[in-house]
Amino acid sequence: METYELIFTIAIGLLVLLFGFRLKRIAFFVIWFLIGYVLMHDYIMGFINSSVPEIATNSIYQLLLPIGGGVIMALLGFTIEKLCVSGITFAAVMLITINYFGTELLTLGIGAVVGVILGAFAVRMIKPATIIATSGIGAYALTLAVFELFKDLDHPTFYFPILIVLMAIGVFFQFGTSKRIHY
Repeated sequence: METYELIFTIAIGLLVLLFGFRLKRIAFFVIWFLIGYVLMHDYIMGFINSSVPEIATNSIYQLLLPIGGGVIMALLGFTIEKLCVSGITFAAVMLITINYFGTELLTLGIGAVVGVILGAFAVRMIKPATIIATSGIGAYALTLAVFELFKDLDHPTFYFPILIVLMAIGVFFQFGTSKRIHY
């Protein structure tokens, strides 16, 4: 991660972690932007670069295409709020599945089933789900930043403890500060 990406990730991660429910529309926009950016940057750009060599050699495309993917996903997620909550929940489950359990087909299938079930449950419990989902995504962004800052930290050992502690902080903070706010 470049320094500006790390600073942006930390700032957005803290904002979404602590104020995701209060700023839910902005948080949804940011979360979907990050999902679109990561998908485009980490997964789709490899395919595009191998298919269109002109894009692979042009630095402006390398910068703008992931941003464009993030903006497109952000606009889609911003317009459909309940689908957004469900999608954030699904995406969080899939990101955890991919990063911690791998990308084998069976593992992805199990992660997808769990993500769909939790996504449906999230829509039924919209306020707590929004708080938990935004805390989870904020914690995920901050966990990535922690591993980027402390490269010697053992990823398999500390990934879930850091993620869970940060998410718990966000959940308790958001529930504590939004008691009188209804969805």
